Amino acid sequence: MDFSIVVHHGIQITDGIMFLITETTVNTWIIMGLLFLFGIVVRVKSRKWDFTKKPTGLQNFIEMCVESWEKFFIANSSTRVLYLAPWFFVLFMFLLVSNMIGVTGLRPPTADWGMTFPLAFSTFCLIIFAGMRHRPKKYLKGIFLEPLFVFAPLNIIGELARPISLSFRLFGNILGGMILLSLLYGIAPIFVQFVLPAPLHMYFDLAAGALQAVIFVVLSLTFVGIASED
Repeated sequence: MDFSIVVHHGIQITDGIMFLITETTVNTWIIMGLLFLFGIVVRVKSRKWDFTKKPTGLQNFIEMCVESWEKFFIANSSTRVLYLAPWFFVLFMFLLVSNMIGVTGLRPPTADWGMTFPLAFSTFCLIIFAGMRHRPKKYLKGIFLEPLFVFAPLNIIGELARPISLSFRLFGNILGGMILLSLLYGIAPIFVQFVLPAPLHMYFDLAAGALQAVIFVVLSLTFVGIASED
């Protein structure tokens, strides 16, 4: 049974450099298209909303999401970096759909470390940005001088380990669930495949997918909040 990522096409850029359009690339484009389309629908409909009246329907749902996300962000991070809330909301929605898309039969993009590591690296960059913007001296002191300067190499390794651990945690959980379901389809009799996979899909694709999206974002928010606060 092959769990490798399918390469659909390759575009030669220069000698020795080729851009590969893989299964992960295509599925990521599909998810981005769905989220972009949803954003356009909300934008178009929001022009007709009357914010002086009690919200109903889609307006009520969107306002509830915005308020809930702001409370969630502040509870897990810091008000100092509240301007990053839109970015983390988009990240959460992308991870949520990416983790759950396996229920449709498509390979989740987050089952590819080439996807999870850039997302975790973006968190790493935001950690440095938040620390250097809000308390640069204390942030650098915490890395290079605390508790003693001789521990600076260990502190640096600890900082670099954050994106790696974040990426492998998400990648391992999503890929593990995909492998278990694929093995079940490969070894189970036909009549069992119509009954048993349903609750497993509910867990691995929906419940575990949502849980891993929340864990990734909560850890990212916590790291960024700690970097920005004294």
